[in-house]
Amino acid sequence: MKKYFGPSTLVAAAFIGPGTLTTCTLAGVNSGYTLLWALLFSIFATIVLQEMAARLGFITQQGLGEAITKKITKPFARYIAFFLVISAILVGNTAYEAGNITGAVLGLNLIIGVSAVWPVAIGLISIALLLLGGYKAIEKILIGLVLLMSFCFIITVIMVQPDLSEIVKGLFPTKASATDHYLLVMGLIGTTVVPYNLFLHASTISLKYNSESQLKEVRIENIFAIALGGLISIFIVITAAASATKLTEVSSASDLATQLEPLFGTSAKYVMGIGLVAAGLSSTLTAPLAAAYAAKGLFGWSNGEKNVKFISVWLLIIVIGVIVSLGNFKPILVIKFAQITNALLLPFISIYLLYISNSKELMGNNSNSGFINALAMTVIGITILLSLKTLSSIFGLI
Repeated sequence: MKKYFGPSTLVAAAFIGPGTLTTCTLAGVNSGYTLLWALLFSIFATIVLQEMAARLGFITQQGLGEAITKKITKPFARYIAFFLVISAILVGNTAYEAGNITGAVLGLNLIIGVSAVWPVAIGLISIALLLLGGYKAIEKILIGLVLLMSFCFIITVIMVQPDLSEIVKGLFPTKASATDHYLLVMGLIGTTVVPYNLFLHASTISLKYNSESQLKEVRIENIFAIALGGLISIFIVITAAASATKLTEVSSASDLATQLEPLFGTSAKYVMGIGLVAAGLSSTLTAPLAAAYAAKGLFGWSNGEKNVKFISVWLLIIVIGVIVSLGNFKPILVIKFAQITNALLLPFISIYLLYISNSKELMGNNSNSGFINALAMTVIGITILLSLKTLSSIFGLI
């Protein structure tokens, strides 16, 4: 079983955060099973893009940021690449971090009670763990709690006995489901295909794999971990859809807990609270690190995680996340906004990843095959189309 768990498992655990819980619940409540196709596409897209990122890190033993620096050498193209990537990472990660901290705060509200100090407490805990390196130990515990809560959703799906024929129908897109729910579709994509995970995966893959003969194992682990994470997301949508008779809208953490009541009754809010804290805190640690790894690679900083500039990047991400969480914003809207932002920024990072993965200079004989290129271009093309439709929808509402 060891070959099924590793850096890809961390990627899966990172996208099963508060954003996934919230966005998948919103999808189930607002549209029933009709947006399951969007999650199916997201799982496929994540497997394709993360495989390229993992292979890049595996072959070059470097991160995506380093690869961009090495491959793009012409001054103008380099400035454009740096601007787009840094903008995407800063905007996407700060939005995502705000959602992570807000999610953890929602969990504490359920378990202990509402307090204005929770965002600051979560931020300080995250900073302390990253400075001391203690996140590596606690991360396993947090991932374990997230997986335990995910198992609860699986049991709940069995208990609520959903309409299987409706689930099967939901796996196929219809014009109505896409047209009426562009923002939710982009939210589901953004909560699964997380741009910062591409940087995180490429930078961490060499910690487990260092022999070219292990490339097959990298791919097996990637498919297994992401498919498992995606399946959990699907189960959350199904339980939310099955609870739609009691849950007509999602505006609080208590609403999120409603879908677990068939299994836990009145204790459901505590289970959801623990899950939100674990999911939020684990993602609160990974998002700032991914941004720092991206900046480190782009600007060639030495001394790794001890570099003052490296620390400054992840510290900035956390601080902005805390400030947004302290603002007078509706928590559910903050989390939803983070997922949509990620989906809109995804094409920029994906295009650079595709370009670099085709470099014979960097990848040698392990550059993209024609088949992988076809899959990647399909993913990027669909994502761009949905992004344009979403932007059109937003401006049409204004």
